[in-house]
Amino acid sequence: MTAPGDPYVLGSTVREDGAGVNFSVYSTIADSVSVSLFDEEGASEERVRLDDYDAGVWNGFIPGLRPGQAYGYRVEGPWDPQAGLRCNPNKLLLDPYARAYRGEVRYGPEVVGHDMDDWDKPSRLDSAGFVPLSLVVGNGYDWGTDVPPRVPYADTVLYEVHVKGFTARHPDIPPTLRGTYAGMAHEASLSYLKNLGVTSVELLPIHQFVNEEFLSERGLSNYWGYNTIGFFAPHARYSAAARSGSPGGQVNEFRDMVRALHRAGLEVILDVVFNHTAEGGWGGPTLSFRGLDNTEYYRLVDGSPRDYYDTTGTGNSLNGDSTVALRLIMDSLRYWISEMHVDGFRFDLAATLGREGGKFDQYASFFDLIAQDPVVSRTKLIAEPWDVGQMDSYDLGRFPAAWREWNGQYRDSMRDFWRSASAGVAEFATRFSGSPDLYGGSGSARRRPTASVNLITVHDGFTLRDLVSYDGKHNEANAEYNRDGTTDNRSWNCGAEGPADDEEVNALRARQERAMLTTLLLSFGLPLLLGGDEIGRSQGGNNNAYCQDNAISWFDWYSADRELLAYVKRLIALRRAHPVFRRKRFLTGAEVKELEWFTTAGWPMTEDDWADGGIRCLAIYLDGTDDPDASESGEPLCDDDFLVLVNGWWEQVSFVIPTVRNVPQEWLAELDSYDPEVTPDTAAPRTAGDKVVVRPRSVTVLRSSRLGLTGTSRCFT
Repeated sequence: MTAPGDPYVLGSTVREDGAGVNFSVYSTIADSVSVSLFDEEGASEERVRLDDYDAGVWNGFIPGLRPGQAYGYRVEGPWDPQAGLRCNPNKLLLDPYARAYRGEVRYGPEVVGHDMDDWDKPSRLDSAGFVPLSLVVGNGYDWGTDVPPRVPYADTVLYEVHVKGFTARHPDIPPTLRGTYAGMAHEASLSYLKNLGVTSVELLPIHQFVNEEFLSERGLSNYWGYNTIGFFAPHARYSAAARSGSPGGQVNEFRDMVRALHRAGLEVILDVVFNHTAEGGWGGPTLSFRGLDNTEYYRLVDGSPRDYYDTTGTGNSLNGDSTVALRLIMDSLRYWISEMHVDGFRFDLAATLGREGGKFDQYASFFDLIAQDPVVSRTKLIAEPWDVGQMDSYDLGRFPAAWREWNGQYRDSMRDFWRSASAGVAEFATRFSGSPDLYGGSGSARRRPTASVNLITVHDGFTLRDLVSYDGKHNEANAEYNRDGTTDNRSWNCGAEGPADDEEVNALRARQERAMLTTLLLSFGLPLLLGGDEIGRSQGGNNNAYCQDNAISWFDWYSADRELLAYVKRLIALRRAHPVFRRKRFLTGAEVKELEWFTTAGWPMTEDDWADGGIRCLAIYLDGTDDPDASESGEPLCDDDFLVLVNGWWEQVSFVIPTVRNVPQEWLAELDSYDPEVTPDTAAPRTAGDKVVVRPRSVTVLRSSRLGLTGTSRCFT
């Protein structure tokens, strides 16, 4: 028997006096709900009914239980697949609100809700012993003086990285900590990230996820983690504490990692997968949501609720029209902010969350909830602005104003430009200046350049080294006969497929990498650097390494490209030192003189020049003065002036330095993507009218220091 519990706090909660545990779980369709309690070995099961029911919540207080207690739910209720009802008490269900889990899914007919011979009948096989168990987690954690870095958007440099892949082979991290949150918190990791200069780590999914059955059958496993089953629980396999047998130890180990990253001045952004769950379509396993309240948690096909409405390519989509599913998402987000101190989120296939009645709507309930929430709305919110639905699947530029978006158009255009494909200087300039065509609207649609999260490569696709080394994908290791992964890579192998012994090919590849990284880190908006691109990480041409939890995906620290790393550090330092590369608004009216565009002859670009798709060279002038609205403090900025000379041609081009500002200026070469040895100390100063040779497919950056200006400065004092 249980005492009445607290129905308002879902999940399992240890009472403040330590006298026992409160259990609360949502199900409007259940006839009864029981908690199954398990011993440490998971062999002995005791079932306790939750007798108290109110407003869809079954709850009860069980005295004497302690943190570490393993449990699951069993639900008695209707089984009617034709109506979308799939309750089956033979299936042990995970608590959607559990803070930790233990164990793995062992696939077989036991974990499926239906009878394998007649899918309209419920399975009589018990799934206990074949599914993970939920864990009771204790209260409290000493955060000490932890303070979120709160890096302004304009100053942010994102670094997308995998907890395990980053640390799995790091020579300076103890073997017992490699591949874990503790490894990520190790001084070797922190020092590397600080020295690199990034401000925010965007972690690939760390919510508890499970391997798909088809991967298990192939001897592979889910590496990226986009197969979530627990939206409140840190993934146990990334925890040194959980590995060593500490039940629920992953929770505080994750907190330790966040606190360590914060001390290093680094934000923690979580890649979250609220668009679907690991239960898949109607033939998939019954692990949690399906058996609790299928019609509330999932979108079902109108007129055929047996089937799942799928805009994610995984078999199911969470139901953004349901208050139950929306509450789950919002409760999860608030938990990770308030209890785990993360600084923001990147939402996978975020267009799915904005669908109401199947169609994307920037005024959808999910967006309204985020906007009015006093906790979630103050964090970084980054959307992957597309999904795989048949309608409105690509919604770049359509998200609410407070959101930032992965800019897939930036990625495609910059890849095309540097491989001499279709993109000309007009498209290059539009993307370089923060994509004003997407975000520079008027009224409520007006956004800042920081709405654009600029990217060249991310986890999904080629790494940068592979982008310049392969014309086609090489995914044979995924055991799908190279049929998986996109064929639209916009890549160029520079003359040889894969690793090459030809010095000229390798030199060209290195120049291509530096040119694209220079473009990425000097463009207006938020740069997103794929972890490992700065050291030349390769996946052997695999552009869909989601199932490669091995050396294909892990960082190879021993083979790191130190020259490339040094160059990337210079680029990030240059961006962070100079506000002209971190515009906080689009320029209009007289302000456009602060960002000017010139031909190689030193003349302002004309409409005819912009319309000429064959022009692949451009000089960009960045005025170092700005008005008070441009700075976070409200104080005016006084930066150096810059000329960015872009040569997308396959031959060297002479640029005439344009006359700007009508005052004498002395220009020094800050960096040259063709030759990373170039510094201000190695090149002669230039003035207006002088010619500067920019070598093939490269970027030269010239700087004019305000300390050397003559005449009247426009800087405010």
